[in-house]
Amino acid sequence: MKSRVLLFCFWLLIPAGILRAQEASSGFDLGVTLSGETLYSPELSSAPRNGASAAGAFRAILYPTYKISDHWAASAAVEAYSHPYFFQDISTNNRGVAVDLLQAQISYSRFWGNRSLILRAGQLSSAFGSFLLRYDDSANPLIDMPKSYGYYQNGVSTDSLAGVEMDNTFGKFDLRNQITNSSPANPRSLAQNDQYVNWTGGAGYTIRQGLRVGVSAYRGPYLDHQFPYYFPGEWSPNRLPATAVGADMQWGQGHWNINGEWQRFQMDYHAIPTFIEQTGYGEVRVNLSPRWYAATRLTYVRASAFSGTQAYEFAAGYRLGKNELMKVDYEINQGANIKGAQQNVLAIQFVASLHPLSYSHQ
Repeated sequence: MKSRVLLFCFWLLIPAGILRAQEASSGFDLGVTLSGETLYSPELSSAPRNGASAAGAFRAILYPTYKISDHWAASAAVEAYSHPYFFQDISTNNRGVAVDLLQAQISYSRFWGNRSLILRAGQLSSAFGSFLLRYDDSANPLIDMPKSYGYYQNGVSTDSLAGVEMDNTFGKFDLRNQITNSSPANPRSLAQNDQYVNWTGGAGYTIRQGLRVGVSAYRGPYLDHQFPYYFPGEWSPNRLPATAVGADMQWGQGHWNINGEWQRFQMDYHAIPTFIEQTGYGEVRVNLSPRWYAATRLTYVRASAFSGTQAYEFAAGYRLGKNELMKVDYEINQGANIKGAQQNVLAIQFVASLHPLSYSHQ
């Protein structure tokens, strides 16, 4: 029981690439996830994109990891994708190929029985919430993301943040504390202006094998002078914090896996009313056979500045082989300002997980 709890926490707190090289005292490992996708949505042919109603896209994530010693490791996650790939991108005019640095860090780890300490520094994924642990297409049973996650103007960005983090486990408890140069709601690179210290923390408790509950929070200035909603007469960004709180749950037993999150975001303003958003989702996956599974995710968003929306996503997955996965996904988006099926999306996705390079030294 204790070993399984520790394994879960280790997966929770360290990128997947580090796991592959743990047995050796040192070595290099490269993992790759490649995805191809076909999207169909009436919104693709509407403004501002004004294109065909169907589009093809690709995505690649590289996970290089160098294990320096028993305690030290360097790892990264680099993502390249074409527009539109993510469902959020369908409503924009973004085109071409984007490259994002999801992680680039040095880590130090120690383990004692059912306790552990992990220190990390560099470009880090946000420690808020739980979905970013399943951001890779091979780990996400559906195709879209929960509505609070995304790569711009979301409560939790998928972009990395410069900072440091300390993670601990104590038996059934896991803790994480993260200090970054900017907010998970608006990541800023080290070369940009308007960088302000932000804090993110989280805690979890494994009630029994397969059932864990957690909470997380972040706080700190989030605005920059070029932010779309930074209007003339607004206070200095360092005087306007964003505050977020969330709760999450994971349960797995037999053929069933359930994930859920609830989150509340508050973005303070002076020139305009403070923005408040509440969102949540429930996700269910059931394995129908060794190769087939079915999954669904129900998401809602309620905000102070716009009408509420909800999304109903359904997917079927088929494993062609040990490292190949095919998904067929349909998402229904509803809201007061959404006309009929205008924002519904049908997607087919092929995912391949590769391991092209690995060597180690004992």
